[in-house]
Amino acid sequence: MKVKINNYCKNSIKKILIGLFAGIICGLFGTGGGMILVPSFIYLLKIEPKKARATSLFCMLIMVIASSFFYYKNNYIKWDTGLLCAIGGIFGGYIGAKLLKKVPDYILKIIFIIFILYYAFRMLFL
Repeated sequence: MKVKINNYCKNSIKKILIGLFAGIICGLFGTGGGMILVPSFIYLLKIEPKKARATSLFCMLIMVIASSFFYYKNNYIKWDTGLLCAIGGIFGGYIGAKLLKKVPDYILKIIFIIFILYYAFRMLFL
């Protein structure tokens, strides 16, 4: 019984620390925490990739609500842009979730890597 409790506590602490780090990234960069969560779920917690992405989205929802409250209080939100993008995001999120069932994990990894490299290049050189 003692071993199960210790493993449960260690696993819970690991999950909380992953969430803490992702939350900090989310607050700093605006939902960049998903880039922390998905790899952490897959490689540290051994969650299958599609479940890791779905779980990450759920976590991000909570983090975004918390971060948005701070941004709202400090008048950082550009409402017209946010609302219009949110409308597009509703449809895009639905389409992306449907595609997730059909696209193999290795293709998703390749797309993700290309996306990250492209934006890293833009941030550094453009």
